[in-house]
Amino acid sequence: MRRSELHISDRISIDSIIKRCRVCRLGMCDNGQPYIVPLSFGYDGNFLYLHAALEGKKVDILKKNSQVCFEFDILEAVTTADKACNWGMKYESVVGFGVAELLESSEAKSAALTCIMEQYSTDEWTFTEQAVAGTLVIRVTIDTISGRALR
Repeated sequence: MRRSELHISDRISIDSIIKRCRVCRLGMCDNGQPYIVPLSFGYDGNFLYLHAALEGKKVDILKKNSQVCFEFDILEAVTTADKACNWGMKYESVVGFGVAELLESSEAKSAALTCIMEQYSTDEWTFTEQAVAGTLVIRVTIDTISGRALR
């Protein structure tokens, strides 16, 4: 990071940013071509869980290449100025790298779906076997993660 004073490495601060986010962007690579998608997510401090359809481009890519990048951000404000090049943004962000896997067992998928719902709701949820069977859940094992503080 160019502005080292904004770099965040402690997990408490990183986790705080992730907890306040509503969208995770997942970056993948398909035969040298980048591909990024916004997804609903859950995060338990160790793993990132992503909800997906059973088939589609991201699933096809992940089956060939499980290396991923992910990103979260919270835009606080756009700062204006008299000159266009002096405009800026105040934001916090988190970027990480890891390995994705497609969860298979109903128990693992149900636990992950609960984690995803906890990101968006304080209610308790249950999932039918049919719903779990019809849902793909991606678990990302986080290799590296860092953040950018609000400036």
